[in-house]
Amino acid sequence: METFHHQLKELFQQLGLPSDPIEIAQFIARHSPLPTDVRLTDAHFFTHSQAKFLCEAVRNDADWAAAVDALDNALRGPVVS
Repeated sequence: METFHHQLKELFQQLGLPSDPIEIAQFIARHSPLPTDVRLTDAHFFTHSQAKFLCEAVRNDADWAAAVDALDNALRGPVVS
């Protein structure tokens, strides 16, 4: 479980977003659930450069792909308060 948070923390840092575990949880809660018909890269809360990074990470199966998938899954899951 610790690795999951570490990966998300690094991803949030890469995206220029607050990366404290509490801030990550708040971000996910604030933007969840992401509708199933909206791709993560099309989510309104990402800037163009953030969306581009996320898209390229998945397209290229980069080191970031697992963290991007984890974020996508977290945003689509039920909101936990």
